[in-house]
Amino acid sequence: MGKFKRKNEGESPKISTASLPDIVFMLLFFFMVATVLREVELKVSNELPKATEVSKLQRKSLVSHIYVGSGKYGKWKGEKNCLQLNDAIAEIKDIPAFVLAERAARHEDERKLIWTSLKADNSAEMYFIDQVTTELRRVSPMGHKISYTTKKEVNK
Repeated sequence: MGKFKRKNEGESPKISTASLPDIVFMLLFFFMVATVLREVELKVSNELPKATEVSKLQRKSLVSHIYVGSGKYGKWKGEKNCLQLNDAIAEIKDIPAFVLAERAARHEDERKLIWTSLKADNSAEMYFIDQVTTELRRVSPMGHKISYTTKKEVNK
């Protein structure tokens, strides 16, 4: 019986890493497919105006967006001065409910830091934009923070 000995006493078998690249690529593919890049589908045309003096907002997670432009779909197609709040076309009277819902969704400490970004089309009428900003100020008369989103003009 002395002829039969175990060869590798005390050594554990090696783990095969041959399938590791397959697993990594499957995970990469899964996250590429499952990731949502854009939260809002634009239902209004939104060619932003250009500006020379542009500054960036620090915390983009605290920004609520309001889109103004000409309608693209359905009964709003071609209609000027359409207002989009999140994923739906809305009217100016819907702005207070939108702002209050955005505030309610945030933590109490972040509510004072919320900005509303107005993304207005280049061809939007200033009278309509003024109505939107007036309604925003009416909701929060104690200093509602409004920013106007633009493209940076390239100086040649």
